[in-house]
Amino acid sequence: MSRGATPQAAGRLERLRQGLRRTRDGLFGRVTGRFTGVGASPERDWENDLESALIEADLGPRAAARILDAVRAGGEGAPSWEAVRGSARRVLKEILTAEKAIPTTAAPARPRVILVVGVNGGGKTTTAGKLSRRLTAQGQRVVLCAADTFRAGAGEQLRLWAERAGAEFVGHRHGADPSAVVFDAAAAAVTRGSDALIVDTAGRLHTQDPLMRELEKIVRIAGRRVAGAPHEVLLVLDATTGQNGVAQAREFLSAARVNGLVLTKLDGTAKGGVAVRIVDEFGIPLRYVGVGEGPEDLVEFDADEFLDGLLPTAA
Repeated sequence: MSRGATPQAAGRLERLRQGLRRTRDGLFGRVTGRFTGVGASPERDWENDLESALIEADLGPRAAARILDAVRAGGEGAPSWEAVRGSARRVLKEILTAEKAIPTTAAPARPRVILVVGVNGGGKTTTAGKLSRRLTAQGQRVVLCAADTFRAGAGEQLRLWAERAGAEFVGHRHGADPSAVVFDAAAAAVTRGSDALIVDTAGRLHTQDPLMRELEKIVRIAGRRVAGAPHEVLLVLDATTGQNGVAQAREFLSAARVNGLVLTKLDGTAKGGVAVRIVDEFGIPLRYVGVGEGPEDLVEFDADEFLDGLLPTAA
């Protein structure tokens, strides 16, 4: 534990480091190997090796080019891993902490409406439940809305999360109109003086036009009942999908005014670098990362902690 770090902060950092282990030891480990030890790249091919390794790490060509330029600017000849790591950290922190093009909308009054969107199987319901637990632990009064009326068991799963978190729950029968559920939940949240309304939407592929239009309707309905709603639209992406997340982000961004990113299942993949590409290309800030199945494994994003977990030290 670093000096001055609280046990809570130290635990969060350790969960994040463990969640990023596959990315760090896998694809980024290849970067390390090309600049340390017997197999280090000779001067004539280190640039190609570095660029290939960074792209393989799912950072995307734009971020890879920026890192390569930063390494070149550091001096002539093949660099050490320490130089590569230092340049990569500076560039990635600039990307992850830049002023974003899509700011979070300030809520003029309670409740703050948070819409959770994404494709099937990405972890939306679990994210909504974990987020409600975070907010109730802070003393906020939360309503969880089960707007996923298509997936069997989705409402019951969210109801259980509400019970664990001490949140209130609003849901309709299976197959009900999702927009009607959102309208009723918003009305209930206003009447009860809730601080936050978290809406769990049905999973939809970004290529399914009717479902994407339905999502647009949910956005309109929420805005009719609560001024400025939804104030946050969190796009939940499964880190194991890698570059497929880029296409998903593009379509959801146009349908639902996405202004925050949640990257789940980070502990099960070596493709965690895709978060950097999405933030870089679309200006969507990374808000939370999921690093496990436990209730406390939704970690609020911190650029320094993320980079400490992502970039390996030399062997």
